[in-house]
Amino acid sequence: KGSRGAKEDPSVTLFREYLRLKTVHPEPDYDAAIRFLERMAEELGLPMKKVEVMIYYVRGVFKHLIILTARPNAVPQVCPGRVVAVITWVGSRPELKSVVLNSHTDVVPVYEGHWKYDPFAAVKDADGNIYGRGSQDMKCVTIQYIEAIRRLKAAGKRFPRTIHLTFVPDEEVGGHKGMETFVKLPEFHKLNIGFALDEGLANPTNAYTVFYGERNPWWITVRCPGSPGHGSRFVENTAAEKLQRVINSFLEFREKEKHRLNTSECFTLGDVTTVNMTMVKGGVAYNVVPAEMDVSFDLRIPPTVNLQEFEEKIKAWCKVAGEDVTYDFAQKHMDQNFTCTEESDPWWHAFSSTCKEGLPAIGFSPMNLTPILLHDHNEYLNEQVFLRGIQVYERLVPALASVPPLSGEE
Repeated sequence: KGSRGAKEDPSVTLFREYLRLKTVHPEPDYDAAIRFLERMAEELGLPMKKVEVMIYYVRGVFKHLIILTARPNAVPQVCPGRVVAVITWVGSRPELKSVVLNSHTDVVPVYEGHWKYDPFAAVKDADGNIYGRGSQDMKCVTIQYIEAIRRLKAAGKRFPRTIHLTFVPDEEVGGHKGMETFVKLPEFHKLNIGFALDEGLANPTNAYTVFYGERNPWWITVRCPGSPGHGSRFVENTAAEKLQRVINSFLEFREKEKHRLNTSECFTLGDVTTVNMTMVKGGVAYNVVPAEMDVSFDLRIPPTVNLQEFEEKIKAWCKVAGEDVTYDFAQKHMDQNFTCTEESDPWWHAFSSTCKEGLPAIGFSPMNLTPILLHDHNEYLNEQVFLRGIQVYERLVPALASVPPLSGEE
């Protein structure tokens, strides 16, 4: 519980300050985030490199370009570029593979009318619940990383493996101008990563949730052309009729997957494909039958699903919908790898043995006793849950950064 008049923990104050930065789409204030992170690096006494992700034209085609800037006074280009920040704590044996603590700086839009408080005011109520967009996804984890490193450094600790804190933009819109581009660069490979931590989910019970695999996000738009005409007539072969068939196919499949989840005792959300219709576009006036209507879906496909067969299913739905119905992807991930969770794996052993109290890349956000509210109205995190999360990372980071040399590292 929160207590009125009690002095606020400095870590909580810092968390609330970070929540107030409006790194919200469609126009995130990344400049403010970079200034904040530069201040954090200075307080920690650690170097920070900035990697600028910029867009430029090559013969009329957009291309990505990333430039590493290590100059102390370099000003990152915020628009139209994006910046990846890397704070590094060099280990006593920097030749060993490193540990990465990754978080993203952006947050999703809000419907302010549905919030009980200003979503960017970081209001803390009498129970210690801190309301703000990003309080769960994932500004809490960013500050927990920073505060855990601060405490470990203050205690005079140093570990064999180098620790990199990476802060990436545009995760909430697919990461095309962030991590997706960054991982293709020599600068990313120079980080020499052995193990990475990233975000997870809250858990309303006393347990923590750990993710060792990821469903593939497919963001798809189905385009339905049709015969235009006057709104007073029964126009044949309309875009709307095709759109209805497409929507029915996707949502019928959604109901089947929802039924599988609800009727199987051994299934979790990660075992089924979620389907959500997120955008519908089309039409210019009340009395004009449109020549095209589009519908977009957010699909999350488990790594156990045959992706080629699944796309064939989508093609079949489009064919049934009508003539010339097509689709394209804004995002189409095809990675079906799992992180090893066998106790014989040294990284997993270090992680799991540290978290026996209730707690390769692992998705992990230490938020128990917390409803899942990421992307929802009134997103919040209790200050005591937040502070316990720092303590979790205070134990977890040393364990991972002290994993003995593996085969090929000596």
